[in-house]
Amino acid sequence: MGSCLPADQRPMEVTALPGKVGGGRRRGEEAPGRIAGIGTGNVACLFTRQGKKGTNQDAMVAWENFNGRSDTVFCGVFDGHGPHGHLVARKVRDTLPLKLCDLIYDDYGASPISNSDGSVLEESLSPYPDAGDKSPTFTAQKEEHLEFFDSMKESFRKAFRVMDKELKLHRNIDSICSGTTAVTLIKQGQDLFVGNLGDSRAVLGTRDQNGHLVAHQLTVDLKPDHPREARRIKRCNGRVFAHQDEPDVARLWLPNCNSPGLAMARAFGDFCLKDFGLISVPEVTYRRIMEKDQFIVLATDGVWDVLSNQEVVEVVASCSGRSGAARAVVDLANQTWKFKYPTSKTDDCAVICLFLSKDAAAGGLSGLSVASKGIGSNPRMPTRLRTPQHFSKRVIPEDADDECDPNISGDERSLEGFTRLNTLLTLPKFGDTSPTKK
Repeated sequence: MGSCLPADQRPMEVTALPGKVGGGRRRGEEAPGRIAGIGTGNVACLFTRQGKKGTNQDAMVAWENFNGRSDTVFCGVFDGHGPHGHLVARKVRDTLPLKLCDLIYDDYGASPISNSDGSVLEESLSPYPDAGDKSPTFTAQKEEHLEFFDSMKESFRKAFRVMDKELKLHRNIDSICSGTTAVTLIKQGQDLFVGNLGDSRAVLGTRDQNGHLVAHQLTVDLKPDHPREARRIKRCNGRVFAHQDEPDVARLWLPNCNSPGLAMARAFGDFCLKDFGLISVPEVTYRRIMEKDQFIVLATDGVWDVLSNQEVVEVVASCSGRSGAARAVVDLANQTWKFKYPTSKTDDCAVICLFLSKDAAAGGLSGLSVASKGIGSNPRMPTRLRTPQHFSKRVIPEDADDECDPNISGDERSLEGFTRLNTLLTLPKFGDTSPTKK
């Protein structure tokens, strides 16, 4: 987890790997291109700020040249909760990327999507080629891509499962009533895979048909009151309802106990709830990055609780250079907290901005045209989210709602288009007062 020093006073943090994981990486081995705190790399900038609730429980990491590939980057944002949430978030930040790297590249081998030198193959090898092509070569290429997508999905699922098991067995981190969200991505060439757990979020800044910059949400906030999540929880004898002091925040509760109440349906850790509907199975999605796609913002709910997707995209686009984009989002989120919820404690905020276009990566953000001019307007009047139609493939875990086992995943097609609740976090993630059904 990064400190809260201003970006101009803190150099890029290139850390050592935490220890040996899977493929033989050992303690003390340096990880070039890995930023695990406030800093700026070649294609990403990161910033975090502690809220008013105590220890900053947010963690983040951007790893350029992931697995030694110049065309590959890993990003992840983790929002801890509970007494030891900061420790859980840091542990996942340091360990999960290595597990994904081992599973994806050591077990499967080189991606069929990109050449070994990192260059992208011909566009005809896109996962969405011309359906009219029935040639044997085309069919073989399509099957190879589908096999790779299935492999990536399984690698994300397995890495998250192994990570959760490691937390459960960890001697020095008590994860019984502590846990973390995770929104992660791997970008290899023009191919983007996103694995999401909980209510942190990834949003894409892309151009619409008029050339305006608009927001496209890449993940779904996995909350207990989403119909499919709620059905799974109830089948596992968990309860879903909102506390009378925060009627807009549905929580997952134990069957016969009014504490803890968790405001998400999927998370690492929180093992007291794992038998009652909480799972650590990620929702995995795929997207082919197009020329009109500009940048991706990953952030914890301290940002999304007060800013709309479009507002965040506009903040990033308004920056004169990429190095200050993440901090600008956090600054606006902090200001908006004070306007919207003057009696509430500001939440921790962590933001990663990953730049996709050459112009954005070079620092030419201020020239981007946005669909509306919401920056500087009344923060009580958020800009309407505009989601352009764009092809993308949702790679969905199977059967997530059929069992209570956290290692079993499920069909989440019903999550399409679901938007998160506007929440007022007057209570911590784990409520300690008696809830009342609505």
